Amino acid sequence: MLKGRHLIEPRDFSLEELDQIFSLSEEIIKDQQAYLDVCKGKLLASLFYEPSTRTRFSFEAAMLRLGGQVIGFSEANSSSVSKGESIGDTIKTVGCYADIAVMRHPKEGAPLLASKKSYIPVINAGDGGHQHPTQTLTDLLTIKILKKDLSNHTIGLCGDLKFGRTVHSLVKAMKRYLNINFVFISPEELQIPDYIKDELEENQYYETASLDEVIDKLDILYMTRVQKERFFNEEDYLRLKDSYILTNDKLSAAKEDLIIMHPLPRVNEISVEVDEDPRAVYFQQAKFGMFVRMALIMKLLGVDKNA
Repeated sequence: MLKGRHLIEPRDFSLEELDQIFSLSEEIIKDQQAYLDVCKGKLLASLFYEPSTRTRFSFEAAMLRLGGQVIGFSEANSSSVSKGESIGDTIKTVGCYADIAVMRHPKEGAPLLASKKSYIPVINAGDGGHQHPTQTLTDLLTIKILKKDLSNHTIGLCGDLKFGRTVHSLVKAMKRYLNINFVFISPEELQIPDYIKDELEENQYYETASLDEVIDKLDILYMTRVQKERFFNEEDYLRLKDSYILTNDKLSAAKEDLIIMHPLPRVNEISVEVDEDPRAVYFQQAKFGMFVRMALIMKLLGVDKNA
């Protein structure tokens, strides 16, 4: 049972529990009308301490499509944090009003701290450069639906692998499935952290600075932007921001059944011409994100369309 649980990082749930969420997501996709009122009378608290478009809208759309309602804030300055209130006090107060909370925070570990003080389920919507578990659920559902299986893939992760919390979460999640190999594609300054690689077998990953060198070997290409907000030095950002730009020319060597994913927002790391390629699934991926969040909310609240 997932009722009352928190989701702070992808491995908080077993593979069987993840399968339950994905199965419910696919049921919702097939018959959205059947789920219009399952969360009627329930409130989601949306606590976003840093900017977000897709994740915040996706959660709010998910709750509203389930018949529930949303309260919250979209920047820290519009909350009592600006007066010095602690995360613990904030989440305890929010728990007096809402049934479930989703939190994005620039500091790593903040949602975990909130979960330890909370009376209601807390969902981590991204904490600094650390984890982004609901993006990972989105990514896994996308792979499951479009590739038919979560095992037996070579996954290329390209761009900012140092600060990319979506990448860190996805690697941690996908390593639990069978016969998964990773290709980490980044400039030296943005290589994936050692603590992520330390959890993998030596023969399970390959590092390179060249996308062209490996694109023909990939089943999945996961592009990421170089994140300006994670840099302390603008010169470093400007030097690295255009390290990889995916174009139709680069894709000419790729497999016909490759899928190109991206957590969005995109800056210029994927040329807009690629949007017309049937292998480009990132906007489809964004829509799957709403459905998987609908399923997650239902599971954590313990609601059922047959209740």
